[in-house]
Amino acid sequence: MTDDLGVWLYAVTRTAAGAVEPDDLTGVAGEPSRFVRSGELTAVVGSVPLAVFGDLPLRHNLEDLDWLEATARAHDAVISALQRRGPVIPLRLATVFLDDNGVVRMLEQRHADFESALTLVSGRTEWGVKAYCDRAALTAAVAGADTGGTGGGKGTAYLARRRAQLSAQETVERDAATRAEGIHEQLVRRAAAGRCQPLTDPVLHGRRDWLVLNGTYLVDDAGAGEFAAAVAELDRAVPGIRLELTGPWPPYSFAGVDRATS
Repeated sequence: MTDDLGVWLYAVTRTAAGAVEPDDLTGVAGEPSRFVRSGELTAVVGSVPLAVFGDLPLRHNLEDLDWLEATARAHDAVISALQRRGPVIPLRLATVFLDDNGVVRMLEQRHADFESALTLVSGRTEWGVKAYCDRAALTAAVAGADTGGTGGGKGTAYLARRRAQLSAQETVERDAATRAEGIHEQLVRRAAAGRCQPLTDPVLHGRRDWLVLNGTYLVDDAGAGEFAAAVAELDRAVPGIRLELTGPWPPYSFAGVDRATS
């Protein structure tokens, strides 16, 4: 490694006897990927110019949204290709070391964390489920449930419906949160692990829908079809809520290790 090159870290996997370096995978700087080994663990890395990927220039480049998008796509492409070859722990974007020795030290210091994470993700893949709420449809569904057993004349029924509509309008956000929580709980029971991620700003995800759940789930590969069927059933069963399934993805949400840049 020369002074003008650093080491970009893509992922960590288990060391396999006779494994061939993945130099067919092009990284963020157009560089071939390679291995850095430490006992039972192997880091997949690339050699990148510090003039672009060093600490100070990297901070500047990360503010360029076009550069960031292209770099993120290249980073994810390597990890996605590695995942098709076996279990991997993806490292966050822009994890850069000055040399291979720094990577080895990291593998040694976090050996137990990486081993635990690799055990968790083996034979499993991450799936995302977003729940979008139709405010009007949910209000109508809640109001209808509240007046389902109302008796009496037309005037009484009208007043009951009106009171239910006003009540539903006032509590629609709470009702949406309750439904989203119930959906998440049911999906977690069908997965090895699940997490609720922060709800993104509509501007960031490019939609005007009301996002009420941003869940990620680690699902057994053998049970992926059953998980997708469960999402479809919940989509039909929960009024006013529309579910969107995405994946499969590398297990970014379940790496389980400190991924700070070093």
